Amino acid sequence: MGTLGERFADAIGDRDLEAMTALFAPSVDFRGMTPGKFWEAEDPDGVLDIVLENWFEEKDEISSVQRAEAEPVLDTRHVSYRFEIDNPDGPHVAEQQAYYRVEDDRIVWMRVLCSGFRPRD
Repeated sequence: MGTLGERFADAIGDRDLEAMTALFAPSVDFRGMTPGKFWEAEDPDGVLDIVLENWFEEKDEISSVQRAEAEPVLDTRHVSYRFEIDNPDGPHVAEQQAYYRVEDDRIVWMRVLCSGFRPRD
């Protein structure tokens, strides 16, 4: 089943809206940074919109998910994940680092840093 961070990466890879929604508390402090923009959300629907409608769109077919959870830094957990992606622009790789905090088995705080889509040979 994996940690909440690993399940977050898997939900992205599977485009599983229900699974992703279940990971977050009703009120969440979410911030993300991609190469060209900063993103913010305060609830699970906002996170879904950012992650599955903007960062990874329908046209982005994720063929591989590699993920690794690191040791927590006190109350803050860390997961890194890498996706192999195919879309109309060709094959790409994207990696993200996410730090998150949990209360009552739900993510209440998350910060994500993204490499952007990098062309794959």
